[in-house]
Amino acid sequence: MSKKRVLFITQEMLPYLEETEIAKTARNLPQGIQQKGKEIRTFMPKFGCINERRNQLHEVIRLSGMNLIINDNDHPLIIKVASIQAARIQVYFIDNDDYFGRKAGLTDKTGAEFPDNDERAIFYCRGVLETVKKLGWAPDIVHCHGWMTSLVPMYIKRAFAEEPIFENTKVITSLYKTGFEGKLNDDYAYKAVLDGVDIEDVDDVKEGNHENIQKYAADWSDAIILGSNNLDKDLVDYVDKMGKPTLKEFDENNYVEEFDNFYDTILGEENVSAE
Repeated sequence: MSKKRVLFITQEMLPYLEETEIAKTARNLPQGIQQKGKEIRTFMPKFGCINERRNQLHEVIRLSGMNLIINDNDHPLIIKVASIQAARIQVYFIDNDDYFGRKAGLTDKTGAEFPDNDERAIFYCRGVLETVKKLGWAPDIVHCHGWMTSLVPMYIKRAFAEEPIFENTKVITSLYKTGFEGKLNDDYAYKAVLDGVDIEDVDDVKEGNHENIQKYAADWSDAIILGSNNLDKDLVDYVDKMGKPTLKEFDENNYVEEFDNFYDTILGEENVSAE
């Protein structure tokens, strides 16, 4: 029996960015799942504040070179990779000078969100899926972490629906308190449209605030994990009404075991809900 494959897509991860709830989970979970016997791949954005020399990043020439068109502009897709030796895992980075060249993450020095974060998120989601397709690596589970990944479930179900590599993929989204203030660019939904995606598919994110974007990711996912303890009641109630398999509570000291079991449940018993 072949190993099950889990693709982790995150917007932040230790040790490359400062510690947050998402960054810590995205660092420890892939290692733990790999130790459980599953095959894993991990992706994150190559923000300009990540020191390439210190973290020993290098470009993967055979995967780079594609151009993604967003808002009628061509943007070269650059793929880099690094290894976390202690964990024996590789991390793939999505890079582009226009979106990730600045020496910052999602906010500037004053804490203000960058006005092009909408396009950065679109580029990131599309870049990951195109790279996985190029790798020829078919994931059984795609597990998304952070609002930047919110378009991934829809893209898999629509834009990449005819791709054999994603034919049997189940998508899980972890919902977190960590987000952003205000809303994304008013044209975010329109910019997200590409071949295979209709404007109706993005209706629910025309008002691009953090809560709507999380609900949208949940709508297109096969299963949900409540990644933060203090999520807004409105979001939790929304997830409850969906009736999808949901992991609501887990032991923070033993979550790898619980997540691994949840993956197996989704792959084997799709209609069973985990409390």
